[in-house]
Amino acid sequence: MTVHFIGAGPGAPDLITLRGRDLVSKCPVCLYAGSLVHRDILKFCPPDARVVDTAPMSLAEITEEFRLADSLGLDVSRLHSGDVSIWSAMGEQLRCLDNLGIDYTVTPGVPSFAAAAAVLKSELTLPEVSQSLVLTRVAGRASGMPKGENLAAFAATGAVLALHLSIHVLHEVVSELLPHYGLDCPIAIVYRASWPDEQITRGTLGSICSMMSEKAPERTAIILVGRTLGHATFPNSSLYDETYQRRFRGRAS
Repeated sequence: MTVHFIGAGPGAPDLITLRGRDLVSKCPVCLYAGSLVHRDILKFCPPDARVVDTAPMSLAEITEEFRLADSLGLDVSRLHSGDVSIWSAMGEQLRCLDNLGIDYTVTPGVPSFAAAAAVLKSELTLPEVSQSLVLTRVAGRASGMPKGENLAAFAATGAVLALHLSIHVLHEVVSELLPHYGLDCPIAIVYRASWPDEQITRGTLGSICSMMSEKAPERTAIILVGRTLGHATFPNSSLYDETYQRRFRGRAS
């Protein structure tokens, strides 16, 4: 018996990987994060699969589902939104499985920041503009921030920021970033990227707060900040330059 942790992607059912889809279709038990995973992905489950929404469950209750499946010799697909490598609470579940001696695998998924960049039709790293992307968040009820990991420290680098789980404190975020990026720095807020009710708001650090209405989303939105958003004046990379010789081009030097 094996528990398969699967990144289900940002929302759209066809953004799950082929490996993830195939694992879901083979597992007689599916545990899914119902608050964020698109229910249409459950159509890939076998017709008689045991399907459990873990949104209202505690870690102990989820672990008991793993234990029950193990006692019955039934493989489990464990679906998390986006990619399981960040903010998925997978680590604590793996620790429980290690203690129980239950085998598991991990299958990556399309992360929300990538889905957001896709709907914005943006490359987040552009030559001589920014070559770094920081994935971060602000402190919340579920988890604080370690000492030294704060917006001011990350903003001081000038890197593009992808802020998760932070839309509810947008004003505070903007206040922290303004001294480092300036009023004219582009910002984009993407709500539920790849879902049918997806919403996109583009602006600058100086305008974004006034642009967001009183009905602004309080969750499931990602904030992207950086000079590469909509940047049109940047040099081409060397990668496709006709004078750039590399091992795969096969041209005479």
